[in-house]
Amino acid sequence: MTGPRRRNEPPGPGGMRVLPRRYHGQERLCVCRPDGSTVAWYDREAGRVHLLREDEHDRVLQALDPFLAGTVAVGPPPVPTPADLARLGLHPDDDLAPNRPGEALLIALERRPGPARRLRPDPRRRALTAEQTAGGELDRLEGAGWRTVHSIPLPGGDRVHHLTIGPGGLFALHAVYARRQRVRVVGPTVILGRRAPEPLLRRVRSVADRASYALTAEVHPVLVLVGPAEVASAAPARGVRVLRDRDLPGLARLGGVLKPADVEALYALARDRHTWKKV
Repeated sequence: MTGPRRRNEPPGPGGMRVLPRRYHGQERLCVCRPDGSTVAWYDREAGRVHLLREDEHDRVLQALDPFLAGTVAVGPPPVPTPADLARLGLHPDDDLAPNRPGEALLIALERRPGPARRLRPDPRRRALTAEQTAGGELDRLEGAGWRTVHSIPLPGGDRVHHLTIGPGGLFALHAVYARRQRVRVVGPTVILGRRAPEPLLRRVRSVADRASYALTAEVHPVLVLVGPAEVASAAPARGVRVLRDRDLPGLARLGGVLKPADVEALYALARDRHTWKKV
């Protein structure tokens, strides 16, 4: 989703909620019962309401009435794939797919914006810029068959900044703000400008390992440097790809690892919050 989240939107007629969702790069309006189960969705481009239960016909159309435009067809959806069934069975609060890039930081800044005036920029805003920049590049890969889940919470307070799944495999990406800084990679440590070395590569590998355990599939760790002036490597980064944000479109050229059905199945698993609760 590119707009604000609407999870706390009050129920409409008959207790139904209308929630925006993104599916295969297209925004749809899903009609949900009070318990969160999806009973229909409205595809604006196709001009069609896909109805999962015929007995909810009138209530669904009543809830969607403010959003409908022109002639709209109503009928059952196409036969769902296993990935579709898994997605539709998720409660909205358990579905991570609507997460925006930097979702956790956005929520933290909304709750505690910090003082209006301060001598130094809030480091959370720079981190947010990094995640939004990397996330925007990854979202543009959807047309090439890639799916991305942003800001996945892990037990203990850590996060997967971005998990992207596509023909070239699975990648856990950690975005770092490095605008106009010289970056040096020395073994497991990363030095940003004049700052002290940080064991970032060890952290990136650890998060990718946890993602591999959760999804029972190999997840490749990637460190994404956003806007660096220069990147130098004094020692190889074992097992971790170090990319600039401008390199991310190159992921679309990777292939031969996952079939489209595998991508969708793993994406359905990754977007479920419960997948990540025991890693």
